[in-house]
Amino acid sequence: MLLRRSYLFAFIILSGFILSLSSCKEDKKVIKQTEVTFKKEGVLTIFKSVDSTQVKLDIEIADTDFDIQTGLMYRNSMDTKQGMLFVFDDLKKRFFYMKNTKIPLDLVFINENKNIVSFQKNAKPFDESSLPSNFPAKYVLEINAGLVDTWSLSVGDSINYTKH
Repeated sequence: MLLRRSYLFAFIILSGFILSLSSCKEDKKVIKQTEVTFKKEGVLTIFKSVDSTQVKLDIEIADTDFDIQTGLMYRNSMDTKQGMLFVFDDLKKRFFYMKNTKIPLDLVFINENKNIVSFQKNAKPFDESSLPSNFPAKYVLEINAGLVDTWSLSVGDSINYTKH
């Protein structure tokens, strides 16, 4: 009988303890990502070789290791006349991917003479597949997906940019 009461007492104590734990409020921490917004750092002009028309864009410039690694990650949108220009110290084949990039992009690969050498069109958000330049590039321009076709850009078109 004493053993039975001991078990019952232990059961009641344990049940009370469990009940008190489940009734406590949980402190859930919500981490809200800050949206990265566009910061105009320069102006870029694309000169079309076919009909000599021009396209002007406001650009952010990625020329530090951090900016090059981050690129357009964590952005929710970008205006049509905006882009990011990656500026590298050397000329070589480039490989990009869309990790943590929320918006579809066209990538424009540009050589040391500032001539377009190739494209990667309609890169899919969050896709980690390699997007190669196929030719050596010193600059890479990222713009909203579809704009390469909308603006009828071609290999051989050229760019120029100024920093602000």
